[in-house]
Amino acid sequence: MQVKPRLILASRSPRRLQLLQQIGIEAQVLAVDIDESPLPNEVAEVYVQRLAAAKAMAVNDNIQSSQPILAADTIVVMDDRLLGKPKDEADAVDMLMSLSGKTHHVYSAVALLWQGLHTKSQVSKVGFRHLTEAECHAYWHSGEPADKAGAYAVQGLAAQFIHSLHGSYSGVMGLPLFETAELLRAAGISQREV
Repeated sequence: MQVKPRLILASRSPRRLQLLQQIGIEAQVLAVDIDESPLPNEVAEVYVQRLAAAKAMAVNDNIQSSQPILAADTIVVMDDRLLGKPKDEADAVDMLMSLSGKTHHVYSAVALLWQGLHTKSQVSKVGFRHLTEAECHAYWHSGEPADKAGAYAVQGLAAQFIHSLHGSYSGVMGLPLFETAELLRAAGISQREV
């Protein structure tokens, strides 16, 4: 009898694991550190695809796995500025104030390393209401934005800042589930196999 493949999730994000579980996929979590610096003139879609692929390949290099490896990356983009994870409170407040009263884009990519490297990406538009600096500082002190692209979590307290979202809610959270399920299905990996 052939052994069914077990999926490895190359991520530290508990949200990504929860999202996978939401669609019936169990995974073993193995995370790696990679350089997340954007390349000169790199556009958001290419950036997130490159990082998702790099995470999957880095896990594979570390463990020489014969199992499928799934990785993802997400970036917030405002006026062609890539907003990653904030360095500190001042950086977070700067990011949030740049999003205040405007619509921005969130790019998410997912990569599956299994019988080759396969990637898909997704973009969403998110509209923020006007924020005050005091709100941004208070939000920072909640602890929520510290490790989030764009310094906010759509599924948390920042939901009160968002007046519109066109695209993928799960993509804004960090793992576009439609695209993820498509990749897994095309590779013959379903919830019954992992």
